[in-house]
Amino acid sequence: MGRPTIADVAKAAGVSVATVDRVLNKRHPVREETTHRVLQAAESVKFYATDLLKQRVRPDAPRRTLGFVLQERAKEFYQGLAAALTHAAQNAPGVRGRAIIEFASGLSPGAVIEKLNAVGARSDAVAVVAVDHPSITQAVDALMARGVPTFGLLTGLTAPNRAGYLGIDNRQAGRMAAWAIARMARHAGQVGLLLGSHRYLGHELREIGFRSYFREHAPAFQVLDAIVNLEEERIAYEATLDLLKRHPDLAGIFVAGGGMEGVIAALREEDRHGSLAVVVHELTSATRAALVDDIVTLVIATPVQLLAQRAAEAMIRAIDENGAERERQLFLPFELYTSENL
Repeated sequence: MGRPTIADVAKAAGVSVATVDRVLNKRHPVREETTHRVLQAAESVKFYATDLLKQRVRPDAPRRTLGFVLQERAKEFYQGLAAALTHAAQNAPGVRGRAIIEFASGLSPGAVIEKLNAVGARSDAVAVVAVDHPSITQAVDALMARGVPTFGLLTGLTAPNRAGYLGIDNRQAGRMAAWAIARMARHAGQVGLLLGSHRYLGHELREIGFRSYFREHAPAFQVLDAIVNLEEERIAYEATLDLLKRHPDLAGIFVAGGGMEGVIAALREEDRHGSLAVVVHELTSATRAALVDDIVTLVIATPVQLLAQRAAEAMIRAIDENGAERERQLFLPFELYTSENL
């Protein structure tokens, strides 16, 4: 199939080719409603001049550059999030937006700060996935002092001057994971817990919620000491094999952070199909396949498209308000997946 043409855009928008030409080349005035319909059609057919159309539609709108520092460039989840953030920035209402996205080379504060400073120097607002650390706090404070609102993304930050948090309620997600294991496990017993880092505030809150639910509602279960996997697949794989060996009657496992590919690989290797109640985060090709094969019981997922849209809106609002009023927490509802609703 060839590259979409103006005729394809016109057909998708329900207008004439001449109307699309007028919008694209600003030959004659076109009603605003029609103009936006043409733009939406151009996006839907992936018309090569969509960016130019956006400039034509919003020539006087202010430019806004939104910066994002993510983790794990090679991971499917972060690639999907990056694409959603790019689209959300470009389509944010009332502005000519664009996204700058960088991936930190690891969880260390130094790796994140390097990217945070680079992105912050070119952006009007920033959102970052980072461990909570005093040096991160200093970097956030420095950006805020320069008038660059800085948000915690997916996982919160305790930096007192941060602009806010964008993501799911991680404590609630931890309680959801415990609820699922308490009801879906074949028997009460010990439960394994793996997380990326206690320096991730989001992971810490998931653990708090997870443990608190069992204390309140399912005391027959014993949550074992958390295993830190640094979001490394190999570490998670080896830790899971060791967990299964030391606790042969394990009732369930909760992967509160990254590394779930390694956990899934270990469970497959040990042929633990359906024998454990296993809860992980984020719907990817690996976790989807694990649901289908009865390796994983439940996936708690971030609504990526909604998160990107709301993040862009909150960041633009913070820029326009110039720090006058901060939106401290923007909680989004998480999504739940089992093998029956994929």
